[in-house]
Parts: sequence; C-alpha cells; structure tokens
Amino acid sequence: MTIAVRQPITLAVAQFEDIVGRGLRALIAEDPHLRLVADDVRAEQLEQTLSEHAPEVVILNLAGVSRPAALRELHARFPDVRLMVLADNPSAAECRQLIGFGATVCLSKTTEGRDLVQAIYLASRGLQVLPSTEAQPYETTDAPPLTRREADVLELLQDGQSNAEIAAALHVGVETVRTHARNIYRKLGVSTRRDLRLTP
Repeated sequence: MTIAVRQPITLAVAQFEDIVGRGLRALIAEDPHLRLVADDVRAEQLEQTLSEHAPEVVILNLAGVSRPAALRELHARFPDVRLMVLADNPSAAECRQLIGFGATVCLSKTTEGRDLVQAIYLASRGLQVLPSTEAQPYETTDAPPLTRREADVLELLQDGQSNAEIAAALHVGVETVRTHARNIYRKLGVSTRRDLRLTP
C-alpha cells in the first residue's frame, strides 16, 4: 500500500505594509503544508511571477490593485491561481464585488492568523471565502460570478457613470444596462449604487 504524500500549497504574496507582510511570511513559515514561492511581489511584477512560479494561491493587497477589474483580467489570464484579497475592513458588499471580479477569498487584514491560514486551505480547494461576523470570522460561499458584461457595467457604475453614459460607452441600450445593474445588485447582495463603491 502506497501512502500519498501531501504536497505543500504554494503561495505568492504581493507587496504589503511591513507589519502585514511580516505576519503573512511568519504564518506561512510556521505551517509545513504551505510553501512560499514568491514574496513582496510588486504589482508590475505580478503576472511575470505567476507565470514563472505558478503558485496555487496568491495573496493580494487590495491597496495595491489598480482597479477591481484588474482582478478579472488576472483571473482570466491565470484561471488556476486562486486570488486571495486582503483589505482594510472591507464590507460584505465590497467582498462580494471582488469575488464577482474573480477573487476566491476576500478578508480583512485584521483577520486572525489561524483563520487566514484556514482560508488559504479553503482557497486552494477553490472554495470562496468572505468575512462574516466576529463569532465566525469567515464564511464560504458559492456566489455566482459576474459575467464579463456585468463586470464591465459594474466598473462603470463604480466610476459614477449614469445608465445612459454606460449604454453609450458599451454600445448597448439603456434598458440592457438596467438589466445588468439589477443582476449585479442581486448577485452582490446590494440595493444601491453607493454600496458598489470600493475603498482600497
């Protein structure tokens, strides 16, 4: 009988504030089932790093993401890499938007270490993780992803454009924009445009 040896989960970590970066490195180093393949990766080096090292999970700093749609582009280019986004106290609506753009995990930078490690394990298996309550620091979800067109509309909604402006920019009718907006609100669990604003 052959016993399968569990391979460590490979990770890349983007550039973070010093204390957060040190904490992430320490958490990863303490766990024998996690292996750091790239660290302190600047935004402009991210695609090259993912191509070279092919990590299973990359931990991204929302403050270092130029725009949320960049997650969609990264997910499209590297569909097998799980995108784990850490942000400063993100709301549930913000996290649902990031999941809609292709992130697998969205958590606060203040998440407890053990919960963060558990989220890495869940992400490596493709499970989506969102922050929950203080009693339960995260929840898994199978929220439907946004379609490409819904993501386009969401990005323009976040920029504050009107339905008419979005329709003109995307060469579609205003009613089509309204339909996409309703689908976005439903998928993200929000009811107003104000809820769609992301704060890095």
